[in-house]
Amino acid sequence: MALHFCERYKLMVLKVSSKFELRRLCRTTGAVALLKLSRPNAGELGYADSVSVEEIGGARVTVVQNEGGGNSVASVVLRGSTDCILDDLERAVDDGVNTYKCMCRDSRIIPGAAATEVELAKKLKQFSLKETGLDQHAIAKFGESFEMVPRTLSENAGLGAMEIISSLYAEHAAGNVKVGIDLKEGACKDASIMKIWDLYITK
Repeated sequence: MALHFCERYKLMVLKVSSKFELRRLCRTTGAVALLKLSRPNAGELGYADSVSVEEIGGARVTVVQNEGGGNSVASVVLRGSTDCILDDLERAVDDGVNTYKCMCRDSRIIPGAAATEVELAKKLKQFSLKETGLDQHAIAKFGESFEMVPRTLSENAGLGAMEIISSLYAEHAAGNVKVGIDLKEGACKDASIMKIWDLYITK
């Protein structure tokens, strides 16, 4: 019945079944999602420059544009020959967007390539020697857990994990706290020279 009257008075209706898409639509248009059927006031109404149905890659999609409304929502259309390529592209875009979001919150960076994890493991092992009893063993094992990052990087690159980790510990013991793993050369190298950084907020 509601759709009948919308059609009668030339009102466009979009059926949005996803809560995520509904929130994006509200952010794009500046509208407020109403929980019950009632007459919206001026503050709850949104605005869009245009709403159209277009065909992209053989699929019909509804395009809502609001370039002058000051919205912060944008859609990225990815195209690829296989689903695996599209999945990789989606992960790359998702990682890039999340990195930019984290950089806006906290722009501090730390050495990457497992340099930070090895330094943390070294510091924790040194700290464990100052403790006694079961605490010493627990702290030492917690420090060893950070070795999983350089171990995984080494194994994925086909390198000897034990040799790489030993070399990293030797470099960090000598005071080279920025030394990480150079996967291309299969050796230890300064992460700042390789320009490999991690976000501080994610650590």
